[in-house]
Amino acid sequence: MAGRIEDYALIGDMQTAALVCRDGTADWLCLPRFDSHAVFAGLLGTEEHGFWRIGPAHADGTEPPAADRRRYVGDSLILESEWDTRRGNVPGTVRVTDFMPPRDGAPQLVRIVEGIKGRVRMRSALRMRFSYGRVVPWVHQVDGRTVAVAGPDSIWLDADVETHGEDLTTYSDFTVKEGDRVAFTISWQPSHHPQPPLADPLGALEATSEFWREWVDHCTYRGPYREAVVRSLITLKALTYAPTGGIVAAPTTSLPEDIGGVRNWDYRYTWLRDAAITLSSLLRTGYREEARAWREWLLRAVAGDPENLQIMYGIAGERELGEAELDWLPGYESSAPVRVGNGAANQLQLDVYGEVTEALHLAHMTGLSRNDYASLLQLKLIRYLEDHWDQPDEGIWEVRGPRRHFVHSKVMAWVAVDRTIKLIESGDADGPLDKWSELRDTIHRDVCEKGYDPERNTFTQSYGSKELDASLLLIPQVGFLPPDDKRVIGTIEAIQRELSTEDGFILRYPTEGADEGVDGLPGDEGAFLACSFWMADDLAMIGRVDEARKLFEKLLGLRNDLGLLAEEWDPRLQRQVGNFPQAFSHVPLIDTALRLTASGAYGG
Repeated sequence: MAGRIEDYALIGDMQTAALVCRDGTADWLCLPRFDSHAVFAGLLGTEEHGFWRIGPAHADGTEPPAADRRRYVGDSLILESEWDTRRGNVPGTVRVTDFMPPRDGAPQLVRIVEGIKGRVRMRSALRMRFSYGRVVPWVHQVDGRTVAVAGPDSIWLDADVETHGEDLTTYSDFTVKEGDRVAFTISWQPSHHPQPPLADPLGALEATSEFWREWVDHCTYRGPYREAVVRSLITLKALTYAPTGGIVAAPTTSLPEDIGGVRNWDYRYTWLRDAAITLSSLLRTGYREEARAWREWLLRAVAGDPENLQIMYGIAGERELGEAELDWLPGYESSAPVRVGNGAANQLQLDVYGEVTEALHLAHMTGLSRNDYASLLQLKLIRYLEDHWDQPDEGIWEVRGPRRHFVHSKVMAWVAVDRTIKLIESGDADGPLDKWSELRDTIHRDVCEKGYDPERNTFTQSYGSKELDASLLLIPQVGFLPPDDKRVIGTIEAIQRELSTEDGFILRYPTEGADEGVDGLPGDEGAFLACSFWMADDLAMIGRVDEARKLFEKLLGLRNDLGLLAEEWDPRLQRQVGNFPQAFSHVPLIDTALRLTASGAYGG
């Protein structure tokens, strides 16, 4: 049975990632890319769908308990889990170190068992299942190595101890004493290729440690929230697909926003919105190389068809992300359906134009070397918006109900035009300045007239609606109106009243229980963590800095013991929900920390 979402640790190599539970079970791993089929899909099903557990062995055959301690080694993605055991009256301690070395060749998951004290009996149970748990591979020996083959895929196991097969599972039973090290490595390889080189676990560990040490050294943030910021930055780096610069929203699919419900989506793709805000956080903390790589990814993905900008693409720029359901998987805690692909790729979301343009603007302002095609793309996007900004769309939250004139979408269209005007004024692009200045004013006036409710003194979710939407918190952050504008303050206070949970966290919008609301879906969802960070930002901007700091530190308290956040927090169940870990949660954590640090609004 899968653990709670917050029970998992992330390890990865900037091309794919694994989730490892507290009991030493890797329940999720897609090979060789984030969006490939899972070889361990136990997270969304049962152990029959694939897992790899390493932990202390029990004489009665019961599974190992949760580790007594776990941590990342310094500022890295190297996970250490430790168990304290007892054989008779003799205590023992064992450590398992899990990591995925950054790579140019075959992807590897390395697990090193180390005896710390006494003697500890251990077991490794490896059940490989291809195609999201549906295909049982052919497992056999080649030159003393264990290989599992199914169709185009093969996985090679190298182990320092003997293995044996039983019940379609590969086991290793062994004992470690103080000072012993036993290493296991699985490597993926196309099945028609020769076998991969023998693994070098200790050399890979040293290289992985050095990689993360050098990468974190580039961080320019030195404020009081450095631990949380650096862990979030490492997480964002782990969600970057190194070969192309694309950034996935999360490494998982179908972890539910509503336990037992249908709000289960595949996030293993590059949302322009999520990637753009990730880029902004990386730039603000000293990571220009990632920004340059993402800009190049964007130009390739959009090339040839900028007028038909998609809201998301595959991690190499693929456009076709057809959605399907995997009916053989019961889903995380029976949350079905399990989906792969994402049908929202074909939605119209006008806010994306603003987020992309804002990211390009920030890259330009922070001194990223000029790219003429990036400037040309920006101009083409505005020419598209000239004719389409006043259309209804599906909005930032990808509603599956009817299109509406979402206020946030219009505000971000204004941002796109505003930042492009600034580009022209800087002399780095040519465009119809007067015409677009008039367009900017027109959009601004339209929003203030049609998206604002003067009786309640608040902007609304869409034109003519009474509902609120937490995306309205971005109005002062993007400069559409100043923080001291009474309409901004009224909107912040209205959202606090109407979209706040008892814990003070913020919902995206009303979901109206079991009835289908604005998003066209049944059921509820948790408090959206990004929106809660936005609230902390806004409170700081309007001078309520103590309140902002308290909310921010309360949000930090929702992170798991390793500093990771999913998409949402379920206030009723008091647990994390949604895909995990989520870029759209870690980015605003960084941004809010920067804002509070700049304002001096922190304790201690």
